Amino acid sequence: MKIKSFFTSHGKQIVILITITIIVLIALKYEIDTKVVVFGTVILGVFTQAFAGVAALIATLPLIGPLIVKIFTIPIFWVLNSMGYFVGAVAVKKGYGSEFTKSRVLTFVLLVGIILGYIIGHLVPLR
Repeated sequence: MKIKSFFTSHGKQIVILITITIIVLIALKYEIDTKVVVFGTVILGVFTQAFAGVAALIATLPLIGPLIVKIFTIPIFWVLNSMGYFVGAVAVKKGYGSEFTKSRVLTFVLLVGIILGYIIGHLVPLR
């Protein structure tokens, strides 16, 4: 029985952490406030871990667990999309066309980020 080296067994996680570090350093280089970067990173990390932990706990239920997880996660995308439409309708009515475009782009980027995070989370197992 061979003992794997640290880098062999945790190579993907190390690459992801280095990538996140580079992104944060680039954000700091372009003079984004340090407190905003740290607060955003901590909040996203806490909510992501909490949501993933609860979803994993529910998904362990035989047969019905994965179905329950899908029932609760898919409507989150619908709610985010509908919020974007309501914000857009109010913005257009008040004459804020450029803000409407920004809100739709932000919603799209958020949804793509969630989907990519989900895919990467399944491609890079914890062990």
